[in-house]
Amino acid sequence: MSRQNERSADERTAEPSGDARREQHGNTRRERHGDASDFPEYLDVDYAAGEGETPADYPSLEDKIEKAVEVTRIGLEAYENPAVMWTGGKDSTLTLYFVKAVAERYDLPMPPAIFIDHFQHFDDLRAFTETWAERWDVPLVYARNEDVGDYVEEHGLEPGDDIDISDLSEHNQHHVRDILEYEEETFPFLLDTYVGNHLLKTVALNDALEEYDIDGIFSGIRWDEQEARADETFFSPRHDPDIYPPHDRIQPILQFDEAAVWDAFWHYVVPETVPGYPDDGYVPETYDDLPNGLTHEDIPVSPKYFKGFRSLGSEVSTERGSDEPAWLQDLDNTTERAGRAQDKEDLMERLRDLGYM
Repeated sequence: MSRQNERSADERTAEPSGDARREQHGNTRRERHGDASDFPEYLDVDYAAGEGETPADYPSLEDKIEKAVEVTRIGLEAYENPAVMWTGGKDSTLTLYFVKAVAERYDLPMPPAIFIDHFQHFDDLRAFTETWAERWDVPLVYARNEDVGDYVEEHGLEPGDDIDISDLSEHNQHHVRDILEYEEETFPFLLDTYVGNHLLKTVALNDALEEYDIDGIFSGIRWDEQEARADETFFSPRHDPDIYPPHDRIQPILQFDEAAVWDAFWHYVVPETVPGYPDDGYVPETYDDLPNGLTHEDIPVSPKYFKGFRSLGSEVSTERGSDEPAWLQDLDNTTERAGRAQDKEDLMERLRDLGYM
């Protein structure tokens, strides 16, 4: 398994360990902001904003976009060191677009995008994010659980093979034993399991938040996705230092549903960012249906969506839902996560409590 940004053994030895780096950054945060109980005091955001609301409270696409711009601007102005959580999927790309557009409109610094590399992406997804980060001039940071990745590479594991917990770092063992309270000796190298998801995604993200001292991260979750996310607010506190580095989630597209996300792409995002795309928008009806001689490389929408995928969680566990492009499928009567192995509300609720998106 090849991975980017490999370092020599001497370089890795010369650097402080991951646990040491986390302690150093934790000390820096405490020096700047005090302990976790003081974290909200330097911010002026309404943590109740959006409480009790649903997408129906924003009936038109314009209403949804107006709210997204408002939340994004507050986030960019209120937080000292924000970032954007970017998976390359439609929701996080729409969120990144709003952050980019608002930063440019109000002459605010563009924060970096954090890409969680969980080692089981579709082959072309990382290339997609690298391409559009460069075109949109967005700093791109990779969040990886290097300890797990090194173990997988050293042992030549394939998805589904077992990982011996005793061979992992103290940091990862702490999460498995003390936080997840997982008692087995091994766990499968699979993204869509309780331990695998937590170590490969949540721990990787939380370590990046601490390493880069992020105080607020833009997240592209929506109320209508899952019950576990239905009660989220536009500014959602994550302040328990025993679980994650204290930070807030800034969530500007909660009010969108799946259909509205695609409407925003074809009538706003793509026309405004792709030279030669019709100004009034155009909705492709097939894989090859792109106007004015444009190709998939010109469009900030993963080709996987054109091929019928509605979710891009993992190459191992995600299947396409139809032969039709995602936006032409029956969005009202089917779920976009039907093709993903992990779709249990109790699991999502537990993962969310631990810092999952």
